[in-house]
Amino acid sequence: MHALALSQTSGELTAVQAITEDLRRRFIDYIDAKPQTIATYSRALRQLIGYLSTNGISQPTRGDILAYRDHLRQNYKPTTVQGYITASRLFFQWLEQEGLYQNVASKIKGAKLEKGHRKEALSSQQMKAVQDAVGRDSLQGLRDYAIITAMVTGALRTIEVARANIEDIREAGGQRRLYIQGKGRDGKQEFIILTAEVSTAINEYLEARQAGDPSQPLFASTSNNSRGGRLSTRSISGIVKQWLRKAGYDSDMLTAHSLRHTAITLALKAGQLPRAVQQFARINSPIVMETYAHDMDRAENKCEEAIALAIF
Repeated sequence: MHALALSQTSGELTAVQAITEDLRRRFIDYIDAKPQTIATYSRALRQLIGYLSTNGISQPTRGDILAYRDHLRQNYKPTTVQGYITASRLFFQWLEQEGLYQNVASKIKGAKLEKGHRKEALSSQQMKAVQDAVGRDSLQGLRDYAIITAMVTGALRTIEVARANIEDIREAGGQRRLYIQGKGRDGKQEFIILTAEVSTAINEYLEARQAGDPSQPLFASTSNNSRGGRLSTRSISGIVKQWLRKAGYDSDMLTAHSLRHTAITLALKAGQLPRAVQQFARINSPIVMETYAHDMDRAENKCEEAIALAIF
């Protein structure tokens, strides 16, 4: 029996098969994407299946998906809502494509995302305070200082830090470079130039660590459970957040990703052309660069001061 039946009154497809965990697994097996993307979709659809099960819904209608969207909006951040609804739309699109269920999630919107950046950048003085807060009298301190210094001078993402190996540091063109595997990339063709300060920080850390095997992670765990192992992106985020707080900057708007924002903002303020900064930060979309330029222009806009001067 087909999972879709034709309504005699409306002529539209009507779902007759229940949405089950088995269908979710079949969709996940169908996806041709990177493991991280597959894991994201899997997590999002478990949320959907859990909601339907909790509410006793086996054959959801469009109204049920809209109610699910509203439930998400009440309990999650807009970015999370957007991701979960995107996964749901793709899931039901696949179900209809396979003749298993009507696409009841077509064109359902997730959440309105605010324009601009969701994380703040640090000033050069604030960044120096963070670096000064890192105690370098231990292996962990040397590692953390090297991570933070490399991230803020190279606009590194946490995933790029996590993937780096010792052997990825190479001399080329009279420069010392760290070749990185960027976001959505399969290889390590892109690189950042290691300044003298960053090179010194990394060298001091590696010497203290007595790292010998070039294929080892560039930055390794110091915990008892995973000593010498690769740091996860979550661990790297935690390291940066720890030192931000230590320096007195405890805000939800300041995270490891703020170091990337800081690098881009400081480069623009130093007079580097947007095209050069876009290349340096490995940004594909010029729209993202326009957002940075807009944010910086707005920060330097003196309208409020002019109005206050005129009134007061």
